[in-house]
Amino acid sequence: MRHYGTALALRALLATRTPSVPADALLCSVLALAMQPSADDANTGASYAAHTLVSQAVEAAKRNPATQAQASFINACLRRFLRERDALVAQAMRQPQAQWNHTAWWVQRVQRDHPAHWQAILQANASAAPLTLRVNTQHTNRAQYQIALQEAGISASAVADSGLELAHSAYVPGLPGYTEGWFSVQDAAAQLAAPLLLGATQRSDKPLRVLDACAAPGGKTAHLLEYAAAQGMAIDVIALDVDASRCQRIHDNLQRLQLHAQVVAADANQPSTWWDGQAFDAILLDAPCTASGIVRRHPDIRWLRREADIAQLAAQQQALLTTLWPLLKPGAPLLYCTCSVFKAEGQAQIQTFVVHHTDAALLPSPGHLLPQSTPQTGAMPDNHLGGHDGFFYALLQKTRSLPA
Repeated sequence: MRHYGTALALRALLATRTPSVPADALLCSVLALAMQPSADDANTGASYAAHTLVSQAVEAAKRNPATQAQASFINACLRRFLRERDALVAQAMRQPQAQWNHTAWWVQRVQRDHPAHWQAILQANASAAPLTLRVNTQHTNRAQYQIALQEAGISASAVADSGLELAHSAYVPGLPGYTEGWFSVQDAAAQLAAPLLLGATQRSDKPLRVLDACAAPGGKTAHLLEYAAAQGMAIDVIALDVDASRCQRIHDNLQRLQLHAQVVAADANQPSTWWDGQAFDAILLDAPCTASGIVRRHPDIRWLRREADIAQLAAQQQALLTTLWPLLKPGAPLLYCTCSVFKAEGQAQIQTFVVHHTDAALLPSPGHLLPQSTPQTGAMPDNHLGGHDGFFYALLQKTRSLPA
């Protein structure tokens, strides 16, 4: 998937007519493997010798009834690619989709939204994301857990408030303390959510009511509980998600971490089905989005998304913001976030919301965090994020109550 755009362009040069779907899939897979960087780059996986790719591709074609008849064709295409590789790659790279391995509309969108950084964003998406953990401070601390990893032969560096970025990927359930709930897997950019929201929440003698809307699989729910306990704050969290099966994942994660929240399977856009009428002291809205900021983790996203999805998801985000805002106490914060680099799901969304809600004030917020970049002004500069996903954060505060 990381080299699919280049593979498509090369296949078009090698075949005058598009092959059958199974043959095309095999041919593009081999061409993508041939474009991988050196095997010395641990983040891209192993590369293969050219003769191995050709022989195994032909063997695979012969063994599959759907491609047997085209085994010779696949062999001819790949041998031509090996003979004319440099010229063919140079010709393919004239196409933006092949050069950047994103759909053409995606490249244009990032260019328009981030004219000074678009190349860095697309280049960042070419590599695999690091494995980042958030240490559960209810059971251990970052320094102690870093030692436990070192004793297991795993190198890690500190990121965010309580995170560790592993030098190499690892089997997560096999890491020290997994069963005991010593850590969660969470990207460094996502680890900003709990400190941002609870840092802006007014303390009270009573437990604070916090809503985590669109909460599954529960990473931010758990972080809210862990962070609040570390700060001496008492909170009651309602973890809401529309998908009952995903709510079970929230239960499972909280159980492993030995944490508790009220998990509710319901549609956040229909408060009448789940809200008890008591206003919240804080709301976290991690809204559904294109996931354009997590392409490093899910490289297929860039090929599955359609440009029309942006407007459709932006409308969902607007509806959620509008619905949840009245559920917030005056003076209380709402943290809006998406794992997107598209401004329609971030900056533009919040600018429109503030214009139409005179009781909403935008507090200092990170804004758009670009993949592998450092936070912008106001984004906790003391907490180095390391290599992180693309994200957007806007911290809003309800300034007053509007008349009924």
